Amino acid sequence: MGLVDGKVALVSGAGRGQGRSHAVRLASEGADVICVDICANPLKTLSYSLSSEADLDETIRQVRATGRRAVKAIADVRSLSEMQRAVDAGVAELGRIDIVCANAGIGTWAVVWEMTAEQWSEMIDINLTGVFNTVRAALPSMVQRGEGGSLVLTSSTAGLRAYQNTAHYTAAKHGVIGLMKVLAQECGPHGIRVNAVCPTTVRTPLVINDATFELFAPDVENPGEDDVREAFEGLNILPGVAWIEPSDVSDAVLFLCSDAARFITGVALPVDAGNTVKT
Repeated sequence: MGLVDGKVALVSGAGRGQGRSHAVRLASEGADVICVDICANPLKTLSYSLSSEADLDETIRQVRATGRRAVKAIADVRSLSEMQRAVDAGVAELGRIDIVCANAGIGTWAVVWEMTAEQWSEMIDINLTGVFNTVRAALPSMVQRGEGGSLVLTSSTAGLRAYQNTAHYTAAKHGVIGLMKVLAQECGPHGIRVNAVCPTTVRTPLVINDATFELFAPDVENPGEDDVREAFEGLNILPGVAWIEPSDVSDAVLFLCSDAARFITGVALPVDAGNTVKT
């Protein structure tokens, strides 16, 4: 028996990174998974590419390799109607939703006085409104079924503190925690627990890209991981930790979705190597 045996999970941003890791980990512990991603590159402010359909297909393959069922849904979290179609398709095939991992997100950098309106709006639309759209689409059927469930919203250490060059990201991630706290109150009477995970830097394309390296090593020509490692290690307390792996966050997500956390709700859980208490 897995920790979430017989459950159905909805995971946004499932094409790669944390989303893929969460989907596969939940499947390995017994859950069927509705895997959602945009599978396109419509954004104008990113310096890296979003997940492709091939990426999402690989997640589907890995989920099914655990012996669990997977539903592939291509949708933009900025659109409530698209997320509703993804939810409806998943419920039609798998029968229910018990777990929601509202994970999809992007990362860009700028000081406020150089940030464009487009950078601000794309960030808020995906990292905050996208979380709302994901849970808004999934919750009605969960509430109506009356059998409880678990929502895990992906925030960040930037939801608990502030970093320069991330006003838009920090605002969105603080907003996710506020949304989580209200959801915990509203969903609690229906047996649905709501929590957030707040990772430190995670080794995914959101961070591991040229724009990030150039920000953290401005005096280095064509900087790579080795050139920024020390700077990232300086953000955390635990020694030698520049970034954690998606699987480290998945451990926390699985715990929050399982009966081991049956009395935990309304919590913003740092997975941060001490980042948020470092002075």
